[in-house]
Amino acid sequence: MHLFPATTDRPRRIRLAACFALLTGGMLAAGLSHAQGNGAREWRSPPPGDVQRGATLYQARCSACHAVDSNKIGPAHRGVLGRRVGSLKGYTYSDEMAQSRLRWTPQTLNAWLQDPEELVTGQRMGFQVDDLQERADLIAYLATLK
Repeated sequence: MHLFPATTDRPRRIRLAACFALLTGGMLAAGLSHAQGNGAREWRSPPPGDVQRGATLYQARCSACHAVDSNKIGPAHRGVLGRRVGSLKGYTYSDEMAQSRLRWTPQTLNAWLQDPEELVTGQRMGFQVDDLQERADLIAYLATLK
């Protein structure tokens, strides 16, 4: 017996969407995203950040691998907010980053900076920021780089 028998009044894409919703336990309807491993990730907005502190942190912690306007070991950061993950022209990303369907938002940046490998398994960044306020400050600074 089929869960969704083929009928002319129920298009295939609707049946597939319903199957996907059942398989993911309704995560999409709850505003949650798939997480690597054991369940769903709740996307959390960082608290308000301090742009000046973020600029200082960026210089101290990020500039060895990143620059605002040029690619180094990591990609350039100007315009990062709103950009699709793994899509900056002229930078060679890992396959996992290039195939990601995420977009850089304050929420995804917060998760990324907290644990890049948890967000995108197989990525190449070996650095994380444990402190929530420092992540918020970095994100506030990155948001100014338009």
